Amino acid sequence: MVKAGHHVAVPTTSPSPAGIEIWYTTDGDPTAEPLLMIMGLGAQHLSWDEDLVALLVERGYYVVRYDNRDVGLSTKPVEGDIDALTLLVASLGGAEVDAPYRLTDMAGDAVAVLDALGLASAHVVGASMGGMIAQTLAIEHPERVRSLTSVMSTTGEPDVGQPDPSILGALLGPEPTTRDEAVARGVALAHVIGSPGLVDEAASADKAGRAWDRCAYPQGVGHQLLAIAVSGPRTEGLARITVPTLVVHGDADPLVTVSGGRATAAAIPGAELRIVEGMGHDLPRGHWEDIVDEVCALTARAGALTAAPVPG
Repeated sequence: MVKAGHHVAVPTTSPSPAGIEIWYTTDGDPTAEPLLMIMGLGAQHLSWDEDLVALLVERGYYVVRYDNRDVGLSTKPVEGDIDALTLLVASLGGAEVDAPYRLTDMAGDAVAVLDALGLASAHVVGASMGGMIAQTLAIEHPERVRSLTSVMSTTGEPDVGQPDPSILGALLGPEPTTRDEAVARGVALAHVIGSPGLVDEAASADKAGRAWDRCAYPQGVGHQLLAIAVSGPRTEGLARITVPTLVVHGDADPLVTVSGGRATAAAIPGAELRIVEGMGHDLPRGHWEDIVDEVCALTARAGALTAAPVPG
């Protein structure tokens, strides 16, 4: 369907029973191999660099991106005066809390995007929280996933993938109230969590500015953090994944430390693990070709398995 708002008509999924509409966009030939890309915490679809998307299109993919709920042009659930931080602390302390939604609901949003495009299944790439959503999608909707690439993500187990304590102060600073503050914060965070010596300040500033102009909604970050916290570990579910899987993680990632990637690969039968030396919690341009090569090899293997005759 097409939804009016934000100065233009935008494509969204049909409303879910909960009233959620997900904004999406596509690049490439619709008859090519579909590749669904899921972004992370508080990040709009544009956090996937346009040049990276173009590279994937050149390599033969029909690339689908979208804004998660509570981000960009997708629905922001009305939650009243919910104190997400207090609920988050309570959840991390072991208390049961009533979260607005869970990762399972966000995986359902991904299914809605596939449905809107008439795609029975797709290769799925998820980064950070997007990796958690992609994992959940593969666990709960295996028929919709042709291959899984989990990037700088983790299993949900509390003893792996936790942030380096040294960066917590920078992460917990006040939310920006102006475009200039948003740009400055975007650049500062890129230096804190990004690949040492490889941060592109101009690109970071541009993305932060465009995200602010498109839709600034800091409340959504708290809701998404709560969704992660209450969803619990996925290790048992990951053991049931049978599609070809690639796990990519930087050894210099201070936000989701590399133990999260190692645990993810260990939990999924047959998963390939790629540790990228010097990469932080980002995707530096210099690593694109190698990572895209590995994604292409993974999807080709998935295609070969699908096409193989059934013995007997």
